[in-house]
Amino acid sequence: MKHLLSTRDLSRTDALAILDTAEQMAAVSQREVKKLPVLRGRTVVNLFFEDSTRTRISFEAAAKRLSADVINFSAKGSSVSKGESLKDTAQTLAAIGADAVVIRHGSSGAPARLAGSGWIDAAVLNAGDGTHEHPTQALLDAFTMRRHWARLHGTASTGTDLTGMHVVIVGDVLHSRVARSDLWLLRTLGASVTLVAPPTLLPFGVESWPCEISYDLDEALETGPDAVMMLRVQGERMNSAFFPSVREYSRRWGFDDVRLGRLDTLGLTDTILLHPGPMNRGLEISSRAADSPRATILEQVSNGVSVRMAALYLLLAGENTPAAPATLENA
Repeated sequence: MKHLLSTRDLSRTDALAILDTAEQMAAVSQREVKKLPVLRGRTVVNLFFEDSTRTRISFEAAAKRLSADVINFSAKGSSVSKGESLKDTAQTLAAIGADAVVIRHGSSGAPARLAGSGWIDAAVLNAGDGTHEHPTQALLDAFTMRRHWARLHGTASTGTDLTGMHVVIVGDVLHSRVARSDLWLLRTLGASVTLVAPPTLLPFGVESWPCEISYDLDEALETGPDAVMMLRVQGERMNSAFFPSVREYSRRWGFDDVRLGRLDTLGLTDTILLHPGPMNRGLEISSRAADSPRATILEQVSNGVSVRMAALYLLLAGENTPAAPATLENA
């Protein structure tokens, strides 16, 4: 595995390798000294053409905990604002000796273009491209779900998949790269997935995707999901009205206080709530639901550092299988 561009390209073996290594990285993060020397002398560039908080900071923290040198690049205030092309930017990064490039770009396919261009000889990690994919977000979501699934069944997380788990993904699927990455990865790991959205917020051809489709959140909850992922309504990517009003969307597809209570009524005491962030409180999820014990939103953020440490380690340390625990513990 030279690059991490899409969860659709990940085999079950590769996906479990990343998740199992992330478990070891999470253990390292609990130590008093949270750093490992495994990427000392390597340079990781965060190349962000779109705004980001969680993903950029998470990748920066991950790289620094592995002792890599980190360069943060933002399109705003750089030569990109003067018209510099992706090719020229990439060649500049190659000239300074970048070993890995974490790229977020507004155009779908930009990370794949960078990885296959020959402009730079570095590992490329997709941190979100257009409405295409966001693989590390899906991996941290799966990591969070797998830990919950293991606790529920009294088993160890390492080495296990999500076979038997039912996940409902709700909201703006049309514009969500997270929904796509989550779907492919969850299916690879054995989970079943139901997408819930208004018809106008489902992509063309979604009927051919390996999932169930529903337009009614309440009906989907009655199927007994083990996890519910609420998606952000991406107003910045919408050029026209995709639903009648904010109030109507929240009433029909938002996870409000009533639906939070309904989980107990349905006997779904172990169902967890996820959200990739940033949240539009009161629109796709209520504050009470977001702050409830069921919510794993902050846990997802914390897990994101471990998952991204694992991805960087496996790509840059020349490993394609999980690191031996002793290797990391003695580092």
